[in-house]
Amino acid sequence: MTTVETTGDEGMYLFNDLPLKELKSKYDFEPTERWADELRLSSVRFNSGGSGSFISSDGLVLTNHHVASDTLHKLSSADRNLIDDGFLATSLDEELQAPDLELNQLVSIEDVTSRVAEGIKKNASPAEAAQQRRAVIATIEQESLEKTGLRSDVVTLFGGATYHLYRYKKYTDVRLVWAPETAAAFFGGDADNFEYPRYCMDATIMRVYEDGKPAQLEHFLRWNEAGVDEGDLAFVSGNPGRTQRIFTVAALKYLRDHRMPYLLDYLRRKEILMQQFGLDGVEATRRARDELFGIQNGRKAYTGMLAGLQDPNTIATKQRREDQLIAAIKADPELAGTESVFAEIAEIQTEKAKKLGESVTFRSRLYDLALTTVLRAAEDAKPNEQRLREFTDSGRESLVQDLLSEAPVYADLERVKLADELSRFVETRGGDDALVAKVLAGKSPRQRAAELVDGTELFDVAARKRYLDGDYAAVQSSADPIIQLALLLEDEYRQLRTHSEELDERERQAYAKLTQAVSKLQGNSGYPDATFTLRLAYGQVKTYTEDGEEIQPATDFAGAFEHESSHLGQTDFDLPESWNRHKDALDLSTQLNFVCTADIIGGNSGSPVVNRQGELVGLIFDGNIQSLTSDYLYTDQQARAVSVSGVGILHALRKIYGADALADSIGK
Repeated sequence: MTTVETTGDEGMYLFNDLPLKELKSKYDFEPTERWADELRLSSVRFNSGGSGSFISSDGLVLTNHHVASDTLHKLSSADRNLIDDGFLATSLDEELQAPDLELNQLVSIEDVTSRVAEGIKKNASPAEAAQQRRAVIATIEQESLEKTGLRSDVVTLFGGATYHLYRYKKYTDVRLVWAPETAAAFFGGDADNFEYPRYCMDATIMRVYEDGKPAQLEHFLRWNEAGVDEGDLAFVSGNPGRTQRIFTVAALKYLRDHRMPYLLDYLRRKEILMQQFGLDGVEATRRARDELFGIQNGRKAYTGMLAGLQDPNTIATKQRREDQLIAAIKADPELAGTESVFAEIAEIQTEKAKKLGESVTFRSRLYDLALTTVLRAAEDAKPNEQRLREFTDSGRESLVQDLLSEAPVYADLERVKLADELSRFVETRGGDDALVAKVLAGKSPRQRAAELVDGTELFDVAARKRYLDGDYAAVQSSADPIIQLALLLEDEYRQLRTHSEELDERERQAYAKLTQAVSKLQGNSGYPDATFTLRLAYGQVKTYTEDGEEIQPATDFAGAFEHESSHLGQTDFDLPESWNRHKDALDLSTQLNFVCTADIIGGNSGSPVVNRQGELVGLIFDGNIQSLTSDYLYTDQQARAVSVSGVGILHALRKIYGADALADSIGK
């Protein structure tokens, strides 16, 4: 189990602790401070999940179509299907404003480890320590916000051994400029997802505005127009979501035997639910599509992760490393007793397994709005440092933006989703459970869901605003049935959350001790597990072998048309009409997708890929099936990060989409 033992091009590195020695020794490359700063300040994080980059001085942002799909879905209607049909603004006036999108540009990083540690009393219980840690973090974030005006987030690193304060400039006026059709962006559908070779135009361009005008940017990526070659060094600047490479064998077995099977059962159920809803017609299909895609993507990803954990060699490899580490700890007198953290972590996994599935939150936009409304009102009555983290003053703007989003909420879809969630609630707790009886109020899950959805006023943004302006008493006096449901479940929600946070605190303290032991024995590991914050990864554009076949690193437009021809009759393999109509105008040898060995994970989608000169050469959109074990174990034997080629994007803009003016402005 050591985070120190790295292989190949492993690593998701902090921008304030880049792997300078490794890059020099492996690739004879020495990034300058200016190179790193330009890349950091040209990179952005999407609050909807994913990454992106600034690509022009007048605010253009590049990301994936599937990262932007949440916005595309919210901007679509029965009469305007941006997901299927794509979009191109031919003037600034035609650019479409996203209803609730926030982009974050990382401006600075400050180590606040000592201050967080000072805020925890020496003999505090896990429950007390969790509250004290939350309080000192809230204070640090609020002070930073007041001092700088920047979004300020304290980030937990190395399992709790280190804390950094990340300050972000926020962009909340974000507008859609161009998106291809889903048939191009997700060409090959679910069958090709996490596979390679690929032939996808999974790209979308947006623009950030300030004061109603395109933002004037000092930092943005220049564009390389030559493509990549075998052996090229490539860098990925993005926001990987979560990894568990620090996890002990006991923690991985919990994932293998409990957590992941549970999640897969849940995702399969929701996938069927969304598919069934879509059978009601074209409009129902459109309404469910974005959520269905996310569910299917998650289902396939977790299937790959679980398959890796079920391979006995994976656990054996981790066990061997863990045994070596325990032996080294026992042999060091200064670390006496530290090995007990392994037993503590194992005990926590047992408790987690017992609690798995215990929940009183329902996957429904309306219920989420109701619960947030209730919790916000209650938390606002407390001092800032005592609130749940998402309700502190430092995050208020982001919270309000979400609550008051103008994005459509569909009653028919909400009824179906909430009915299924209520049905799961009955299945989990039993039909005779007292709380179940109160929740259902004498009705079936389907009847109760209809009553809740049809009776709520939370579809109306003005109604949400009234609750936002009111106090807890005003919320308590509401006759809205879904708010009353959230009030009914509030105490149970808080009890479950408190217990979960206590387990998290115990686990955090254990991993902090473990990380400190590893650092003493073997030195700094170089990079912490991913935290959906900005990291730098690197690797080579590189061929690999699968089932005896050599897989070349790059594909081209010709391959896309050949892939279509070899799958005639399969809808997911039909290229858009625009591609076939402009086929003769294309240089079919133009690079379309490519792979490299850079270390990525979910959240890296939309990350720019740059070369030694810091020029954009690609756009991360996937990993191959062999990369799915990267959540807990990196390998570059076959695992690859998959990108849309930068030259392919430009070629498509000019030759397929008639967006010459847009293409001309990129990189300038």
